[in-house]
Parts: sequence; C-alpha cells; structure tokens
Amino acid sequence: MSLPQQLRDESDFDQLPHNIPVSATIADIEEKKGFIDYFRFVIEVKTKGGSKYLIYRRYREFFSLHQLLEAKYSPEDPEKPGPNACILPSLPGKVFIGNKQEIAESRIPELNTYMKRLLGLPTWFLLDEALRMFFYQTDQDSQQLPQTLRRLRPPTRKVKTVKPNMDLFSSPRAEVYVEFGESKTETELEEGELLFVSACVSADYLQGTANNQTGIFPESFVKIIKPLPEGESEGDGGDHTYSCLRCLMLTPTGVDTRDVCVQEDLTIQPTYKDLLSRMRNVFEKDNIALNYRDPEGDLIRILDDEDIQLMIKESRGQQGKVKRPVNQFPWELHVTLASDLSVYNTEA
Repeated sequence: MSLPQQLRDESDFDQLPHNIPVSATIADIEEKKGFIDYFRFVIEVKTKGGSKYLIYRRYREFFSLHQLLEAKYSPEDPEKPGPNACILPSLPGKVFIGNKQEIAESRIPELNTYMKRLLGLPTWFLLDEALRMFFYQTDQDSQQLPQTLRRLRPPTRKVKTVKPNMDLFSSPRAEVYVEFGESKTETELEEGELLFVSACVSADYLQGTANNQTGIFPESFVKIIKPLPEGESEGDGGDHTYSCLRCLMLTPTGVDTRDVCVQEDLTIQPTYKDLLSRMRNVFEKDNIALNYRDPEGDLIRILDDEDIQLMIKESRGQQGKVKRPVNQFPWELHVTLASDLSVYNTEA
C-alpha cells in the first residue's frame, strides 16, 4: 500500500464513531434448549473506543448477514470491482448431518477468521447498517449470563482438573425407589438407579441425568441423597425455569396427549418451522400437520408464522375460560397426519 493511501485510510478510520466494532472473537458456545435445541456462539466484541461486550449469535444469523452483504457488495465482475463493491470473506457452509455440539465446535476457528476478515475490510464498509446491527449488543444480549467463556482465559492460566466421578458425586443426586418412565417426557429408570439432579421443573418434577440421558422425573418417585443448592428451586426465575406445552396427536384410533417441557418464556412466539420440527421428534412422525382450535372449537391448520401469531392471539383472548397450570402455555398444538382431512369442519 502506498503511503498516501495508508494515510488516507488511517484518517478515515479516525473519523469512525467510537462504538463501531473493530474485532470479534468467539469466547464459547452455549446450548439453548427451547422448542428446538441448538447451540449459539458467545462472541466478545471490541469497539474502536476500546469498550468490550458479549453478544450471542446462531450460525443461521451469520448466514443471513452474509447473504445481505453479498447482495449489496459482491461485484458482478471480481476482476473489476466498482466503488461500492468489495470481495467478502468466505463463510463456512451449512452442515445438515452430525452432532450439533461437534458442528458448532468445529466452526469456531472458521467463524473467527470470517469475522476478522470482515471487520478488516475498508473503513466505509464498517458503517454498513446490517453489519453494525449484527455486532450490536441488544438488551437481550446484555441480560444473558455467560457460562464459562473458556476461550477468553489467558493461555498461562492453570485450570484445575477434576475427575469425572468425583465431580458427579459432589453434585445433587437422588436414588430411584419407584420404577417409572412410561411417559415420553419422563426419564426411563429402574429401582435402585442413581441419577444426578440439575433443576427443579415444577412443584412435583425435577430434571436430571442418568445413563447419559437427560429428562424429567417425579420427585415423589426418588429419594434425594443430596438436594439442589438454594436458589435453584421452582420459581427462582433462573435459566432452569421450564414451561409446559400441551400437545395432542389426533389419529383414527384416538388422541395421544403429551406435555412437552421447554426452556422458553410463556410470552414467546415460536416459529412454525421450529414447532413442526419439535412435534416430529415428539410423536416420531414426519408427515404431520400442526393445528389449533378456534373459539368455536373448529380445527384450523397452521401453515406459517402468521398462523402461529393468530393462534397465540386467539388463545390469549380465551385466557380465564380455561384453567391451566401457571407454567403452561395458553395455546395448545393439535397434531394430525398431513393427509388426514377428515378432522376439519368442512360444512358450509
């Protein structure tokens, strides 16, 4: 780079606002359990003014950003880019098969390189609105509490290693004395088995892990050996608070009712895609349709996010007429086979 060009670039950089992001590094990944389970990246952002903060982003948010930037700045002819065009760094591609945690871990170095090159593009590019909003710390970001931030630890710091068995047996745990597990929402365990308690789901149910599987179980069916620490009980408002979604699978032979626990707030509006994916897993069927009942009791098929919004709006209008537990969503999902049209009221 020539000296005049370098001086001009430095001058342009000095004119940037202090809140412009200039570097970003992935500090960790965290699992988010909701209508679908996914991993998000915990990213430390540094601004031109020297401040630092954390944001939380999914891979699909990286993908959406990249598509927007490509549409705006990718030159039609890479050999002759125009004044408002630049060569964007490559984004790691989508992966459709594999362990979600392993996929997220493997993406970290590639995404770090992507962000470094993205924020190293010409000064005018850093002022792009989509780019700034991606790296902006929202109110939701600022309210999150990071779990470990292991990649921000100094390389020379010694981390104490604890043997797995010692760590497990220092954890809250219980012993099963009543065999249970017929419900899909419960952990299948036999009498005498040991399980490790991680959260209080409701007044009657706990969450725990046994045999490398995590689920919920009735507190009355186990003997508590070591209780949960104070502050992790029901209603503490922490990350372990669960909400219950009533789901009904309508088939020619009857109705299969499931209560699905998800780590989501009762006010959330999930996407149609996420709900469909979750119901396919719950009922172990692919060719299904989602529905809700309108105030007249007729079954209405859900086709997109707008239908989800309408379902929630109508269910809130019915609140007070139906008695529900305090942690249950005011709306229910009625799942049918996609090919079964006999469940709908087709009378004129």
